[in-house]
Amino acid sequence: MAFNLKLPSLLAKMRWKVKIRDKERVEDPHFTIIRGTTTWRVGLRDGRFLDSGSWKDMPEDLRTVVQANLGRLRAAWDRMYPHNPVSGGEAGQDD
Repeated sequence: MAFNLKLPSLLAKMRWKVKIRDKERVEDPHFTIIRGTTTWRVGLRDGRFLDSGSWKDMPEDLRTVVQANLGRLRAAWDRMYPHNPVSGGEAGQDD
């Protein structure tokens, strides 16, 4: 089941969502920011946007909420995908 980060009501009313989606186990650990049909993926290891986009495209309050909840997002990823943990290093590395 997907993980949905609960956002303050103002951000939710503006149609912002932050999720860790199902069936992402083979990708680098990340969360997805969604607004309408637009999505941005942000790496949980280094905080970089995996696709185009930046925090400048979003309200500052959203960034603040995400940064305050990075620990929860990382823990949720590790629960959902224990064979690809956030602390596991870069994808594709040999053990």
